[in-house]
Amino acid sequence: MSPRAGLSQDAVVDLALAVIDEDGMAGLTLAKVADRAGVAPPSLYKHVDGLPALKRLAHIRVLNEMNEVLRTAVLGRSGGEGVSALLDAYRGYLRRYPHRTPALEIPMDVTDGDVVKALQSTAETAFAALREYGFDSDQTVHATRVLRAAAHGFAGLEAAGGFGLPQQLDASFEVLKSMLIHGLSAYARE
Repeated sequence: MSPRAGLSQDAVVDLALAVIDEDGMAGLTLAKVADRAGVAPPSLYKHVDGLPALKRLAHIRVLNEMNEVLRTAVLGRSGGEGVSALLDAYRGYLRRYPHRTPALEIPMDVTDGDVVKALQSTAETAFAALREYGFDSDQTVHATRVLRAAAHGFAGLEAAGGFGLPQQLDASFEVLKSMLIHGLSAYARE
């Protein structure tokens, strides 16, 4: 029996992301994806090797999508302007797709070539935003980790409804960006 017309590995990942966007990462099942595809769950095995493989593919897709969003935002920008654009883009992606936050928290398998490629592309985008600061390679890695932790933490808390005080979240995010940009300048002088 041949695969359903129009169903491909990419289409199955698209459907998986739709499930994640609706039900969260924990809600992703082959049965839900198959239901959206209009096929029986065993039919998905023609395109993916089970749920762990589908989660891996979804993870890689999210990494690549995030990188494209970041790369587009940072293109031609560096220093404070680049960092601000990078942080806004990161938050913007997770505001658009809040249930994808855990896909960016999965431990990175550095033996998986596709994961490594996606991570390298994202790191290069962050490094480009930081170039103006003149960091050495170790400082650049540390600064990149801080930016990721700050943006991901803020966006993750925002998506989970973790900010209960009445102050505007956009204003808080602007404070976060300002503090990070000033901190990066200080770090560059150390």
